[in-house]
Amino acid sequence: MNAAPRPSPLGVWLLAIRPATLWAGAVPVFVGTALAVADGHRAWGAAALALAGAVLIQIATNLVNDWADFHKGADGADRLGPPRAAAQGWLSPRQVAAGAIVALVLAALVGAALVALTGWPILALGLASLICAVAYTAGPFPLAYLGLGDPFVLLFFGFAAVVGTYYVQAGATTPLAWVAGAAVGLLATAILVVNNLRDRRGDAQAGKRTLAVRFGAAFTRAEYALLVAGAFLAVTAAASVGGGWGWLLPWACLPLALRTTRAVWTTDGAALNPLLGATARLELVFGLLLAIGVLL
Repeated sequence: MNAAPRPSPLGVWLLAIRPATLWAGAVPVFVGTALAVADGHRAWGAAALALAGAVLIQIATNLVNDWADFHKGADGADRLGPPRAAAQGWLSPRQVAAGAIVALVLAALVGAALVALTGWPILALGLASLICAVAYTAGPFPLAYLGLGDPFVLLFFGFAAVVGTYYVQAGATTPLAWVAGAAVGLLATAILVVNNLRDRRGDAQAGKRTLAVRFGAAFTRAEYALLVAGAFLAVTAAASVGGGWGWLLPWACLPLALRTTRAVWTTDGAALNPLLGATARLELVFGLLLAIGVLL
């Protein structure tokens, strides 16, 4: 692996938690909260706890991923993505694992506060989120290594995050929350797809059987396009069944979506790194427009 300049101690930890990815945890909370407010529910304390919990679980997932991929050899010398703290030797595996444990404990405390505030039904979702933060890349059956990363992201960073956020504020769910969860989750999954497209050769050597490894680059690029298109179709469906015209506001970011999708189709290797950030920005802009739209 090419030696990269060592960041400051704070910079090392920031690199390890991957701040650019944290929007994948925050955007669903913004959307779920906007839906709750639009329906007359204003529980700002629950919303703040949901945001803190989502971001902490994202941080824990990232740190466990750093630790697990290092041990499994997925972050080898031929890695095309940004440097990883454990692989570079900037943090020891024990330090990364300790950071993950701290994030999981803090997320559990936030979850306990949410249970106390909103009731026991949210407990199952919280426990599942904590377990899957670890099981994504660690444990005897790591989801990402089995090709299950894509449905995991759709489920937890789409449906669970949006509907769960709505539930802790409204005490119930609504069909439109599920549709919004689908739209946001599809774009969150698209971020993972770019990552897997870039890393498919190294992942294959490390035994990481992502969908990109199993089915190849053409399939993965088509998957990306379908995920992005599905997000726009989801909000259109919501608008057509009574959600209101505000659900169409995310269409304002269609030029960004088309530009990013075209670039994914024509780019490979390390050149895909900027498109990870571009896809994350697409989810952020889409989610903020959706949050604004449902409030109109």
